[in-house]
Parts: sequence; structure tokens; C-alpha cells
Amino acid sequence: MAQDISFNVRGNNGEDLRVGAWRFDGAGNGPKVHVQAGVHADEIAGMLVLHLLMPRLRQAESEGRLKGSVTLVPQANPLGIGQFRQGRILGRFHDATGQNFNRSFDQSQALRRPATNVQHWQKSLVELAATADLVLDLHTDDEALPYVYVHRAFWPRGRALAAALKMDLAIIWDEGGDGSFEETLIAPWLRDGDTAQRFAATLELRGQADVSDRLAGQDADGLYAWLCSVGVIDEVRPLAQWPVQAVEMGHMETILAPRPGVLVFEKELGDFVEEGQRFARILGRPGDASSEVILHAAQAGRMVTRYRDRLIAQGSVVAKFTGSRVSRNWAGGLLDPN
Repeated sequence: MAQDISFNVRGNNGEDLRVGAWRFDGAGNGPKVHVQAGVHADEIAGMLVLHLLMPRLRQAESEGRLKGSVTLVPQANPLGIGQFRQGRILGRFHDATGQNFNRSFDQSQALRRPATNVQHWQKSLVELAATADLVLDLHTDDEALPYVYVHRAFWPRGRALAAALKMDLAIIWDEGGDGSFEETLIAPWLRDGDTAQRFAATLELRGQADVSDRLAGQDADGLYAWLCSVGVIDEVRPLAQWPVQAVEMGHMETILAPRPGVLVFEKELGDFVEEGQRFARILGRPGDASSEVILHAAQAGRMVTRYRDRLIAQGSVVAKFTGSRVSRNWAGGLLDPN
């Protein structure tokens, strides 16, 4: 039976907060897997995916078909999950400190005695995943196509995972520098050259509003098929043939809002645009035609993400596109620096 390995972390007022975690242990020598969702607490889709995956793992375990071990953390961030403000959850940043929940994991790991409750929580998550061979971190974007972040060391092996989840896009990265969970976990693997039997990826499961039984069931099916393909579950589940476009991180074009105002998209997610083609406009002062700003594509590519709200602040990310050359705005690091 699945083992409940839940643990407590400190809340903002020193109270204990529970992180639910379960481990399914198999009878063979298959890989150890760690899958978590909700590090950014307002990214809900992965929580439902893992909820639907659990009964299937429980059945595989009870029937003796589980050859590896799988640890699931369906709602990884109890600090952020309670941060409701005026009816909306604000789960990307820690209220008390302003820290992005998926940054600076490397700093918390360097501390024997974490100084803050966020560091204590981060250290606990990394320690839970540290012995795994395969690690998946489930996130969502604002509004987005499903896509996968994967370090170059794990490509093209990551193509099978992307295809299993019917993800059209894989973003390949080399350097992060901000201490995300994935980056921190794989750092010793990269340092020691120990990547041949290991794998890690961050999965972006569409947008924050894309939470449904249909989509979550499709993603749970994909994860289950992938677990079969890597020897965790003794079951033949052919992976779907699916076209996956691999794009270098530096080739992604991120378009920022040049002014605040009402955001009107003229292109949909997945649409292809030519260089210089208009895809959106911002009405700075509705009623004043001179306040309208037209937004154009920086290079040819597909719209992968777009801003969820339709009133945007200056400097916010309007949209991200694939590209075929290095973006003139590329300065290294993560796709989303904050």
C-alpha cells in the first residue's frame, strides 16, 4: 500500500503546515521517481493531475506491476495555498518576504539551519526529492500551450515525455542562475557527470484556468504511459506519436507591455505570426484613439503564452513566441526572471 510520508513545515506564524506526500514502492529495481505540483501555489492544474494519477499507481502497486518507486506531492506549497486576497489566490510570491517560491532553492540547501520558513520548506522539498532518479515539477503559465522546460543534458530523451503529454514545444535551457527547484536538484548531477540514468523536467500544463477532468485525465494518462516507458511500471503502453518542436531558450521572444491599458489580443494561442506582424494592441485611455499602441512580433514564430488578464501594467509580459534566432532581448538566465 502507498506509504503516507507527509511532513510539516513552519507557517508564517510558526504554526505547523502539512505537506501531503505519498510513496508507492515497487517490487523490482526500477527507477525512483519524484513528481510534485503546486510549488507556485496558484498553479492548480498539476494538483488535479496527480490526484487522478494516484489511484492508477495504487492499482499497479497492488497488482505487483510497480517495479520502481514513485513519490507524489500533489500540493507542495502550504505557505502559498492560503494567500487569498480579495477573492483571488496570490501563490507565486511569498506574502511576507516577496520571494518567488520557485527561486533560491540553492540558498536554502546551503544552510544547515534555514533562516526563514520559506527556506525550511524549500530545504524539505529538495531533501525529499534528492534520492530520485527521475524528477518532474508540474507548473502552469498564465494562458499557454502545454510545454516542457528541459536541460540540454536530458535532450532528446525528453522528447518522449513531451510526446506522452501531447506537448508541442520543448524549451531547451543551459544555465539558470536563480536557484529554481529543478536547477538546484540537477546541479550535483551535472557537476558529477551523472546524467545518463537520471532525468528532470519542468512541465507547464497550459494556463492557470485550464483545470478540468478532461485535461487532467489526458495528462494523467500521459504521465502513466511515460512511467511505463521508463521501466517504473511493468505494462506496455505505447507512447503516442506527437510532433515536438525544440526551441533554444534564447530564441524565445518575450514581448513586454510598453504602457498600461486595456489589452486586446488579435491572435490566438498557437497561431503563427510573421516578423513584424501585429498580434495585439493596448488601449492606454479608452476613448482616446491616440493612446492606442500596436504590438508587433519581433520574429516569426508561434504564440506560446499570453497574459491572462485584459488590463495590463507597463512592463508586464504580454506574450511569448517561439523563434528561430537569438532574441535581441536575451540576456541569459530563466525565461521568467521573476
